Amino acid sequence: MAWFEQRHQFYGAELRLAHITDSHLFGTPEGCYFEVNTATHFSRVLNALAEEQLDGVVFGGDLTQDHSAASYALFAELVAQSALECPLFWVPGNHDDLTLLAQISEGQISAAKYLQCEQGDIVLLNSKGPTPAGWCEAAHLSELQQLLSEGAHAVLAFCHHHPVPIDGYLDKHMLENGPQLLNTLIDSQRVEALIHGHVHNAYTQSFRTLPVYATPATSIQFAKHTRDWQQHNTGPAYRLIHWTAQGVHTEVKWLEN
Repeated sequence: MAWFEQRHQFYGAELRLAHITDSHLFGTPEGCYFEVNTATHFSRVLNALAEEQLDGVVFGGDLTQDHSAASYALFAELVAQSALECPLFWVPGNHDDLTLLAQISEGQISAAKYLQCEQGDIVLLNSKGPTPAGWCEAAHLSELQQLLSEGAHAVLAFCHHHPVPIDGYLDKHMLENGPQLLNTLIDSQRVEALIHGHVHNAYTQSFRTLPVYATPATSIQFAKHTRDWQQHNTGPAYRLIHWTAQGVHTEVKWLEN
């Protein structure tokens, strides 16, 4: 099956999305990642999103920390138990297993990778490579390029790995062919922004004319602008995206510890 074959249609004159990422769940609700109970943090974010009157949520990858099937089942269970009612979509992270992601993709959790709305199109990309670093396969980039060439509407793009350096430890695991992906997006003259996870903090950057936004984690945040491995429990966070005829507005919201 082609990556973008499964599609979802939104309706309405405006679109309200949230981007959440890097939950790093374990096979049990008691699991802790650097002394943070990731299931509790994740549930708090889901409850906050339920108050936002959203049309959809994009999960940005690294669902699991222990790579267990039980962690994927816990993710689905926490979503089902929350008050969140809108569809949830996903892109894979370096920790993720595509087979396990596919197994929980039914009902509220959707496998769609090409989302359409009145304002334009949304593409959910696969940056999972053979190592913790990201890599977009040639066939995937070719399919993306073909998709972008077929329309005229504006586009929002999401992936897991960061395609431009953040001057931090995780640059050793960034999207290794990031410039190729970014140039593909920009050369289409359709893409409004790229939004990603992986870096566990908020960043606003650009590549040529393209805004590139990083969303903090629902789990733990990594210190910015240091090559050392440093973690801080500054609370979970998420990014809101409001898309209207006037363009795209995005902001990060933090939940207090």
